[in-house]
Amino acid sequence: MSYMDIALDIIARISGVERSTIEPGMEQVANLGLDSAKALELLVELEEQLDIEIGDDDAAKLNTVGDIYAYLERVSPATA
Repeated sequence: MSYMDIALDIIARISGVERSTIEPGMEQVANLGLDSAKALELLVELEEQLDIEIGDDDAAKLNTVGDIYAYLERVSPATA
């Protein structure tokens, strides 16, 4: 399973939004309904499940699903 698939599963579970309806342009707050606690939970889950560390500066830039995908593309191993 790729980093993107794992991330999508995590986003769907935490947001309660159907996985098949999640699109890159969706914003964490406006479209997925994540408050600050849920957004933090999302970051922690991504770090734990993908064995990565997301710095504060990077975390502040992850506003949309597409932002998360772009970040994961940069940090994922070539085989993921």
